[in-house]
Amino acid sequence: MSLLFSPVTFGKFSLNGRLVLPPMASAKADKNGAVTEDLCRYYDEKTRGGFIGLVITEHAYVSPEGRLTAGQLSAAEDGCIEGLKRLAAVIRKNGPAVIAQITHAGGAASSAITGLPVLGAGSIRPSGAVSHEDTPQTMNRDDIRKVVSDFAAAAQRIEKAGFDGVEIHSAHGYLLNQFYSPLLNDRTDEYTGQTLEGRLKLHLEIVEAVRACTGHGFSVAVRLGARDYEDGGAAARNSAEACLRLEKAGTDLLDISGGVSGSRYPYSKEEGWFKEITADIKKKVSVPVILTGGIVSAQAAENLLQTGAADLIGVGRALLQNSLWAKEAKAVLG
Repeated sequence: MSLLFSPVTFGKFSLNGRLVLPPMASAKADKNGAVTEDLCRYYDEKTRGGFIGLVITEHAYVSPEGRLTAGQLSAAEDGCIEGLKRLAAVIRKNGPAVIAQITHAGGAASSAITGLPVLGAGSIRPSGAVSHEDTPQTMNRDDIRKVVSDFAAAAQRIEKAGFDGVEIHSAHGYLLNQFYSPLLNDRTDEYTGQTLEGRLKLHLEIVEAVRACTGHGFSVAVRLGARDYEDGGAAARNSAEACLRLEKAGTDLLDISGGVSGSRYPYSKEEGWFKEITADIKKKVSVPVILTGGIVSAQAAENLLQTGAADLIGVGRALLQNSLWAKEAKAVLG
């Protein structure tokens, strides 16, 4: 049997295979960020048949000021829990483990959507910001403490809703990526963008806070924008050390993607865009590593596993376009 569809156990995870449905925004939540029947049907369709091992649900904002768009899922208040329970149950009945991605848009947010001031790691607006009218206000220490508290509270809600864990989003120009990227972090305090310690400080505080307020069996994953692909940005050479520090703080799953450049790799169309980075990280950490990015064929997914590029493979756009992709891939691989 192929590695992609073979049952596997990684620490807290017992999965029916190594195929991951990665987080992709569907904009199917209601105006208040609550789960809708349309959203539940979407995940039911994508996970039916038991071919997917792990689902990471789309980004849910942890606070009103951290919301990016209309239609985005919320984990920002207790009223969300019942809807999140329905969503987790829909996915679980089809076989996968399920974790929820939680996020704060930071300087990428828009006051027109949130009705609140836009707060970021620094005063530099991400290129992918919703609005180019808002110049972010640099977060002060009280703002940062609130962010840590908001992530922890969101994780508790996700746990109460029956998910297996959370994924803390630090990629694609969102708040934690703004702290991690030297291109966006112009701070001069202990969260400075000039050192790896400063760039990771908020990440470690959030991981530790989430770990402290959730149960032992609850997973804490991080999606890291490991490289910015721009001069002066986050570099691949630092990613393994960053991941080691995240693991030490309590992270038990690492999901590697692009930084401020977004989820796409700008220099290659070869499947498995970030495979060199994930392969290096995998050699140095003891927790599983997910590779997502441009993977559209079953054989490419299998080859990436066979060659040690990652422990788990995320297939996003191919599954988005074809809900039968996983079933067809299993038939191809035998």
